Amino acid sequence: MDGNPRPETDRRVDGRHRRIMVTQAGIRVSTSPGPARLLSHVVPSGGIATLRQHRQAYPHPHGADPDEVRTAAAASGLGGRGGAGFPIGRKLASVSELGGHIVVVNATEGEPASQKDRMLLTSVPHLVLDGAELAARAVSASQVVVCVDWTDRLAVAAVKAAIAERTARGEPEIQLALTPPRYVAGEESALVNFLNGGPSKPTASGRRPYERGVNGRPTLVNNAETLAQLTLAHRYGPEWFRSCGTPDEPGTRLFTITSGGGVATVVEAPVGVTGLDLLDAADAAGRVRSVLVGGYFGTWMRAADFGVAAFSRAGLAPYGAGPGAGIVIVLPHGNCVLAETARLLSWYAAESSGQCGPCVFGLPALAEVAAELARGTAGPAGVQQLLRWAADIDGRGACRHPDGAVRLLRSALAVAGDDLDAHVAGQPCPGAEAAPFIRAAS
Repeated sequence: MDGNPRPETDRRVDGRHRRIMVTQAGIRVSTSPGPARLLSHVVPSGGIATLRQHRQAYPHPHGADPDEVRTAAAASGLGGRGGAGFPIGRKLASVSELGGHIVVVNATEGEPASQKDRMLLTSVPHLVLDGAELAARAVSASQVVVCVDWTDRLAVAAVKAAIAERTARGEPEIQLALTPPRYVAGEESALVNFLNGGPSKPTASGRRPYERGVNGRPTLVNNAETLAQLTLAHRYGPEWFRSCGTPDEPGTRLFTITSGGGVATVVEAPVGVTGLDLLDAADAAGRVRSVLVGGYFGTWMRAADFGVAAFSRAGLAPYGAGPGAGIVIVLPHGNCVLAETARLLSWYAAESSGQCGPCVFGLPALAEVAAELARGTAGPAGVQQLLRWAADIDGRGACRHPDGAVRLLRSALAVAGDDLDAHVAGQPCPGAEAAPFIRAAS
């Protein structure tokens, strides 16, 4: 942290004020209509909230009653924010029934388009660490491990400094584990396998980490934002937590919105907010062609559909999409959804753990024909081949990695519209020659 002030603006949208800041990690943050909860703790100067500042609002969780933590988590309705959305109250209850527990904070953020967990770690790390300690109390865990991508130097340094602050004050020990920068490394079984000394690849042992995880002990794995939200739910109570969001999906969540120029903005908004409100909050409205919802593991949506859809599981389900880790990539006019998808499929093939046929053979084949389609050389037979291979791959992988590629491909074909016809006819749209927009996959 360099301590220098960062740019900050206060803008009025539809009569409401919102603040756009840049954190010390270079991430823009903003709020949409609704309460700022996690983001209200971000230091305006872009620095890291210290433990002293944090303790002024949040008492030490070491004395929290385990039953109270589990009850508050269940009553709040907090669902996982890492993608799966599994209720944390049920997770805590399942793990607490067993003994010898470990809590693992999954802050690897292997999804390249996501910045929310990095923002939390480099701005308000103690919200995450308090949530981890509360979870440890709830399941009687004797060990807490925070997993961070070893290439993210800012996040690693911030977590190290936060742990050192807590240790200096005599708070319980928290360990830091540095993980490889791979997409599949963040899958919970891959994470556990890595912590056990194995490769960072998903496993198919048939036993979930909460049954047999790190060192064979019952292991609770939760995303960084989920645990930060648990800190808030425990501090202010389930009724407060449920005061925004939807009845089935209460609370706020963090969204990473990438728009023109590849600029990423982390937005906090109530679950169920419309897509248009999210785009307004990130200054991304008005230049949208298509929207990739859920990140690389997500689904393409037409801009008009995204604008009116409620961003929740229920609201996105009619479009075949889901919130995932709260990622929104706004593809502007002048770019081609088929060309972007072809590059993403190549990325999928490269990120495979190489453990099954659908990944080893299926994904490179999809990427190759998708690239031909983007160039206008695949023809009608190429589209039929893609659909046939997608059906062969779907649901047959050792993990869900190939399923994500299939979902991405099918949604791209569905939203491409007239452009798809042009590509099939050998006349690719002008956007096919544009520079890659989703650059991490190029």
